[in-house]
Order: sequence, then C-alpha cells, then structure tokens
Amino acid sequence: MARSTARKRALNTLYEADEKSQDFLSLLEERKARPGAQTPLPAYAVTIVEGVAGHRQHIDDALQAHSTRWPLSRMHAIDRNILRIAAWEMLYNPDVPDKVAIDEALSLAKTLSDADAPSFIHGVLSALEQEKDEHQARREQADRIAALADAEADADASDDESDRPKAGVVSTGPVPSGDDHAGSKSESATAAPERGDVDQSAPSLDQLKLTLPEELATDADRPSGD
Repeated sequence: MARSTARKRALNTLYEADEKSQDFLSLLEERKARPGAQTPLPAYAVTIVEGVAGHRQHIDDALQAHSTRWPLSRMHAIDRNILRIAAWEMLYNPDVPDKVAIDEALSLAKTLSDADAPSFIHGVLSALEQEKDEHQARREQADRIAALADAEADADASDDESDRPKAGVVSTGPVPSGDDHAGSKSESATAAPERGDVDQSAPSLDQLKLTLPEELATDADRPSGD
C-alpha cells in the first residue's frame, strides 16, 4: 500500500510538470521544499520522479515503439505519465516484478483516466514486457558507446595537455636576427687593425715626399741637429 501511495504522489508531480512544460526535477525540488497541504513526498515517490527524469529519453523511445495507436506526444498527459512510471519500474527497478508494475499502472488508469485508458495502457506495457530484454540490450549498448566516447574525449584532452609547452621556460640567450649579423660584420670591417698589421691604405714616407713642397721635402731629409 505504501508504494501505491508513492506512485500516485509521483504521478501527481510528473503530471503537473508535464502540463506546465516544466522540468521534472525542478518541480520535484519545489514539492520537496513546499509540499503544501499534503504530507511530504514519500521517498519512493522521489525515487520514481528522479528515475523517470534521468532516463526519460530511453523510456519515451521504448513506449513510443509499442504505441501503435497514438504517438506519445498526443496521449493524455495522465496516461503518458502512468506509462512512464510503469516503464521505469520495468526497465530500471529490478525490485518490482513486471506484473506488479503493470497492475499498478492499470489501477491508476482506472481511477484517474477515462474508460479506454486501461486497455490501451495494458497493451503498450504488455508489448514492452515481451521485448524488455531487447530494450535492455539496446540500453546497455548505448551506455557502452557513451562510455567509450567519454574515454576517448578524456584521452584526447590528456594528449593536448601533454603537447602544450610548459609555462615559464625561456631561452637561455638571445637569438641573433639578420640585422644583428649585419651589424657585427660592419663593426668587424671598420675595427682598427691590431698591432703588427700593416695598414695598406696609409701612405709611405716616399709617397709623402712626393706630395710635399720642395723646401719642406729638403728639410724632411735633413738630419736634425743636436
């Protein structure tokens, strides 16, 4: 009986969020904080809402695959969320036998929905039960693919980090540019000759004699008198 009450409270939360186009978990947090006139949400009701929210895409895909009369988006909101609760229990809660999940869904439908709802819900859930193993295999394969993708992404991120140059490493000396080489060559060319080298551009004494006036050249040859 306690779980039956929890299912109904979970259905109220899912139905209200669906009608408001509000996120399931967002409304759940509001109901946990402010239950209003009702008693606090039972723990199993919270578990159901969190489970449906966490696996909503896979649950909706599984239900849609077995709904031959109506697309999920066109179902009554109350029927859609009764189906979601039962599908979550069948696919994700091994503590609840499939027959119990189906019977509880039919009980909610008889109490809260129209006269045609129980037979429709029974047909969808019975088909889901027959192909439950296939749906679980698909889910496990999807989980493996997602895990591999995450592992590859982590490996790529690690490779990028290792290839990145370490911060703070600087060159131990300046790298000379082309201008530096040119300046060095120019300075070498204009540097004074070292001692012992003959400056080929300096005129010899005989050459100086040829360029001096005659009277100075004579004095230049004359020995100094001491």
